[in-house]
Order: sequence, then structure tokens, then C-alpha cells
Amino acid sequence: MAMQAERVEEILGLRPSTRGAAGLAAAVEKGLPRSALMRVIARAGLTGKARLALLHRVVPSATLKRRTRLKLHESEKTERLARIIALAETLWDDIEAAQRFINAPHPELQNRTPLDCAGTELGARQVEDVVMRAIHGLPV
Repeated sequence: MAMQAERVEEILGLRPSTRGAAGLAAAVEKGLPRSALMRVIARAGLTGKARLALLHRVVPSATLKRRTRLKLHESEKTERLARIIALAETLWDDIEAAQRFINAPHPELQNRTPLDCAGTELGARQVEDVVMRAIHGLPV
């Protein structure tokens, strides 16, 4: 989990924490900087309207312009997206391949994309399950 936390911190643009997942949790509770959300959106590999749609699923546009830090629930959504991206990058060991995976409908996710599923904690767990089965060589 420490390795995963480091990758998530890197995606979020945070300094690596020596406390691993606990340090990441503390950063989320404090409120991630707005730049963390922008980095996650960029790392997702979306462009145009899809990019804006994902951004506004986390924070409304007018709200985003007024703040430098995200609220707790916005920080949690941002971390969850970063966690899904990090897990996909671990599976594929290639950022572009991971982007294709997270943006493509998957039959195990009721033909929703992993990014769409990551909108909720339960959906993110489903994505994690699919990726972990693939990492361990099980059919997905």
C-alpha cells in the first residue's frame, strides 16, 4: 500500500509522505490544493468536453474559481480518481495504456468506464477489484 500511496501522491502533485497511506489521508482531510484536481484531470487523458465534465463532477466551475483548497468531499473524490489512475498505471505499466483502460467501457463494470465508476466509493471498489484480478492473472 505504501507504494500505491506514493504513486497517488505523485499524481496529486504532493510531496511524498513518509507516513504512506496515513500521510495521504491527512492531506485529504486537510483539503487538497486545487492544483491536485487539475493534475488528476490531466493525468486521466481526457480532452475537451469530457475533461470539463469530469472536472465539474468533482467541483462546480464557479466554486473551483473561488477556492485554492478543496473541501473534504471534493478532496476525497480527487484522491479516489488518483487512486484508480495509479492502480491502472500499475496494471499496465504505461500511462497511455492506463488512460485507454480508465476511459473505455468495461463489461465487468456494466459497460461503464472506470472513471465513471470512480465517482462513488463503491464504484471505485469495483474498479479496484477488476484491476486486482487482472494483476493476479484472473479473468476480467
